[in-house]
Amino acid sequence: MPSPVPDSVPDSSAHPSPGPLEREKAHLAASRSALRAMRKDAEELNIADVTANWVNAEVLQGEIEARIKALADLSHTPLFFGRLDYLHAPGTDLAEGAAGENFYIGRRHVHDADGDPMVIDWRAPVSQPFYRASKKDPMDLKLRRRFGYTGGELTAYEDEHLTDPAEAERASQLLQSEIERPRVGPMRDIVATIQPEQDEIVRAGIGGSVCVQGAPGTGKTAVGLHRVAYLLYAHRERLARSGTLVIGPNRSFLHYIEQVLPALGELEVKQATVDDLVGHVEVRGTDEAAAATVKGDARMAEVLRRAVRSGITMPQEPCVVVRGSRRWRVPAYELEELVRELMDRDIRYGAARDALPQRIAHAVLVRMEQAGEAPDDRVQDAVARNAAVKAAVKAVWPPVDPAKLVLRLLSDADFLAEQAAGILTPEEQKTILWTRPARSVKSARWSSADAVLIDEAMDLVERTPSLGHVVLDEAQDLSPMQYRAVGRRCTTGSATILGDIAQGTTPWATDTWEEALAHLGKPGSAVEELTQGFRVPREVIAYASRLLPAIAPDLTEATSIRESAGDFAVRRVVTAGLDAAVLAACDEALAKEGSIGLIAAEARIPVLRTALEAAGVSCLAPGEETSAGSRLTLVPATLAKGLEYDYVVLDEPAAIIDGEPDERTGLRRLYVCLTRPVSGLTVVHAAELPEQLTAGADGG
Repeated sequence: MPSPVPDSVPDSSAHPSPGPLEREKAHLAASRSALRAMRKDAEELNIADVTANWVNAEVLQGEIEARIKALADLSHTPLFFGRLDYLHAPGTDLAEGAAGENFYIGRRHVHDADGDPMVIDWRAPVSQPFYRASKKDPMDLKLRRRFGYTGGELTAYEDEHLTDPAEAERASQLLQSEIERPRVGPMRDIVATIQPEQDEIVRAGIGGSVCVQGAPGTGKTAVGLHRVAYLLYAHRERLARSGTLVIGPNRSFLHYIEQVLPALGELEVKQATVDDLVGHVEVRGTDEAAAATVKGDARMAEVLRRAVRSGITMPQEPCVVVRGSRRWRVPAYELEELVRELMDRDIRYGAARDALPQRIAHAVLVRMEQAGEAPDDRVQDAVARNAAVKAAVKAVWPPVDPAKLVLRLLSDADFLAEQAAGILTPEEQKTILWTRPARSVKSARWSSADAVLIDEAMDLVERTPSLGHVVLDEAQDLSPMQYRAVGRRCTTGSATILGDIAQGTTPWATDTWEEALAHLGKPGSAVEELTQGFRVPREVIAYASRLLPAIAPDLTEATSIRESAGDFAVRRVVTAGLDAAVLAACDEALAKEGSIGLIAAEARIPVLRTALEAAGVSCLAPGEETSAGSRLTLVPATLAKGLEYDYVVLDEPAAIIDGEPDERTGLRRLYVCLTRPVSGLTVVHAAELPEQLTAGADGG
């Protein structure tokens, strides 16, 4: 039976044996001591006579420094959070030991001076039953013990006897309290609270890509980050060579999640936004929604492919190579055959251009051999570098500058019409043409969508390097062309795609994951759906879910496993009293423990900031870390996605809807904002709420 407070131990002697809690505390102290010893050993490593040269020494020293950093003991982070007592010794591929051996499960491996494990990494196979075992399938466990901590101190434990028929299946109180613990500061890991359906995704093999459709509060972001940590554990050498990358929607979001992987011992995972990936030019402009939608359409890939190849012309003159006293002539028709062969192979423009001089040189060598000479590879390379060959290649297959090409495409109506014929309508072409053409790449006011087009053109010329694994979060907001840009970064690797169709807040947001996966280059990948909410309170998610029939009718409504219903209120006020009512709601939230997010439409942010300053209430910007002395963040609705706060005060939903280009996008933006709280939500409004929220409601 779960028991957060351990049973007392009878005093059977003058010096009684320590109780279970004291023994666990002693193991924690010993484990921390062992971790410090591991770090000290790493710090004292002497590589002076180990490496052959200074380059190897620098590389090895860097690896040692990374290990030292990874072995840091985070005093407020539990070193272990569970214990498994096996009925029998796990298989030799999992661990070694006698029957009845127990294993402490934590964030990283810790061993004693003899090399025996004191804490097992949560990613190890022997740890899996901590997340998957149940009464129906105990996975050879006699007991699963969870630990409770307060400020880094072990204060409680809770046992589940999985093979005891007399013990009923009960919810874990420690697990529930950990899920509902107030949030202050950046996003934290969920390693102690991973649920079976989440663990299946985390431990999925590296060979395939996985798409996670997750309702708000289902932990999809945390699942994606823990999946990276797991893959780095299971395939460290492979991913060390090929690299990993986490892609988020904006810098505020990346700052919010950046501490999760270091807490799990992974320090080398890079993070970026899609704009970072395609940052080949300075973005200083913005597109109207209609223009951005056309530029983000997958059809633009074919327009660009045509544009890149538009400069290829068929040779009109022969290529004459002079070597010594001999002249070797390759006629125009044979050159055309070589050019058409390369075009038909549809290899990248730059690779084909590099191959063409070698093809011409080979034709020359055939003639040399027919004349009785015996040329070798060095002669072929020399012929390929011959001035006549270079001139012939430049004339028929000219070099392409991707940025200049896109500049011309968006500036020259005739050129665009030629390349987009039969692909884009005349109206669509007019939509993306610049009204004031730029004079140069440097002076152009490029938009984010333009930068993606340049990235596509660059890949058409030269292959984009591929990483071993990419995590793409908030993926529902990407355009088809952005999906292609991300897909290029994992063509030979795998991907974890995270998102929620209902939270798509761009006019080009994807309608189905099957469509998105096709654009990403990962068609047929598994799509897993998470509907069990761990973050959003029951009443809040039920209220927000009233919007689902209008914004994503095919999705399953999320349910919350939270025992606490959460604080929830909807307050109607007169227009003149809106600001004061919002401030009052913030004061109420600040009287409670945890972080507070005041979320409002972009147009309302300056007004609310002024009101807060006048009231003497300090506020943070999204991405700035909350602290005990500064817990209120003023959040524009456009930046709320992916963030979470203990209490949310939502200002004027109608203004959030009106700030978007269409009603569906506005309702989706509102759905995002409504689902940010962990403990409570107060909606303050003067204008009418959308009918989807009021239908069948009692008010409040």
